[in-house]
Amino acid sequence: MRKRERSQASAEDHIAVPAAAHRTRMRLRSFRRSWKALIGSTILVGIVLAAALAPHLAPYDPLDQQILDRLKPPVFAGGTSRYPLGTDPVGRDVLSRIIFGSRVSLAVGLSAVLIGGSLGLTVGLVAGHYGSTADMVMMRIADLQLAIPFLVLAIAVITVLKPGLLSIVLVLGLSSWVTYARVARGQVLSVGHRDFVEAARALGGSEARVLLRHILPNVIAPVIVVATLEVGRMILAEAALSFLGLGIQPPAPTWGGITADGRDYLGTAWWISTLPGIAILLSVMAINFVGDWLRDVLDPTITL
Repeated sequence: MRKRERSQASAEDHIAVPAAAHRTRMRLRSFRRSWKALIGSTILVGIVLAAALAPHLAPYDPLDQQILDRLKPPVFAGGTSRYPLGTDPVGRDVLSRIIFGSRVSLAVGLSAVLIGGSLGLTVGLVAGHYGSTADMVMMRIADLQLAIPFLVLAIAVITVLKPGLLSIVLVLGLSSWVTYARVARGQVLSVGHRDFVEAARALGGSEARVLLRHILPNVIAPVIVVATLEVGRMILAEAALSFLGLGIQPPAPTWGGITADGRDYLGTAWWISTLPGIAILLSVMAINFVGDWLRDVLDPTITL
């Protein structure tokens, strides 16, 4: 039996290598032709580099207060080059705080997607493949999760754990697994009885091998697309919670927190709230552009 599985795997690998190389070439060609992918990836690379090199790119310490320089306008609104994007109500450099805030947004977005995606994919695979009682129990838990408003869940968890990076990541990760689970379960139910899966079973493949070798590769593509788009949603959710005072606590720089700092000064110092809002807009837009491209290249029904 094991010898048969090894020979089957060898034959599959021999066929898969040329096909994988061809798909890679087609995806690279599609990337070069897609203006959305090019713009989105360029913006994302810029944000990632800003987050990684924040201590070297930021002109000032994001927590350094200069009361005498409070509410200085940006250079393009009549300010000085000393503060290119102006200062906030306590004299902190807005540019430095936005650059350091990108670290929090990326960390929260990626961590929450990793937690929610891993949990949801596992639940979806088990529920769709084994069905019966496991499917019923897991999907009823998912329905219960959807019945709880996100903000209520966030307030409850953060009240218990206290506001902070870990709390916000757990809230966002545990509140988003249902999306992945439903997508994965639907794909498993669609793929589970196709001819190539039945052929793998007939050739003696174990259920674990059939699930991981034949079903999972056909499930992972739509889950990756959902995960990509969810990163943007997680960044928005983190910014919203920080704006409400439920996320990362001051004086740590976060895009939502910086926006909240300027809400009482919109008439006189609009840049405090507007500029981090633009950073949120650009990051989410870039992620959605890349996600749209991934959806196109990973969908087998679309010709590249």
